[in-house]
Amino acid sequence: MLALCALAEAYVLTARGHASHSRLHPVRMGTTADFKTGLTIEFDNSVWKVQEFLHVKPGKGSAFVRSKLKNLETGNTLEKTWKAGESFADAQVDKEEMQYSYMDGEDMVFMNMETYEEERIPKGDIDKAEFIKEEMQLTVLKWQGKPIDVQVPKSMTLKVVEAAPGAAGNTAQGRTEKPAVLETGAEIMVPMFIKEGEEIKVDTDDRKYLGRAT
Repeated sequence: MLALCALAEAYVLTARGHASHSRLHPVRMGTTADFKTGLTIEFDNSVWKVQEFLHVKPGKGSAFVRSKLKNLETGNTLEKTWKAGESFADAQVDKEEMQYSYMDGEDMVFMNMETYEEERIPKGDIDKAEFIKEEMQLTVLKWQGKPIDVQVPKSMTLKVVEAAPGAAGNTAQGRTEKPAVLETGAEIMVPMFIKEGEEIKVDTDDRKYLGRAT
């Protein structure tokens, strides 16, 4: 009986050890040399996205990096200065291909077209949400099982649904651009010759006109 109890206890301890080990994941580390726009990192027990950064090498003193970060849990932004080469933990982010379905109040609803499971993300938490079209296939980012952001392509082709006609003489008066509303509701500046109904290429990062769609 004692032998059986000892064997059972050893089995429980081994199982606990395996369970504990299975929850441990190697943490990938990076440095400020790895910074790029859109990179997700972890610090202060939260997940952040790099929105802007600038490497600075002063004439005197050590080099450093200025950054603007967005907290993907709260939506708050933070301006943080790093020492050049300072390390950080890469965010352990999972990616899932989903389709944008519809708006539900303030939330954008995305569906996994294989499992038909839905995820809701507040529109205000998604960078470049104004460029997302219905039924568009996108990559949803998840951190600790929670959807936190959506990857919107840098370049997209969109239709112009509103644009004032380019009046004669505008170019001579120095006007070369006019506002236009796109099919997703986003508004950007376009050349005077662009008309309603045309499809154009747009840089969603800089919100700039790239050219007519071919």
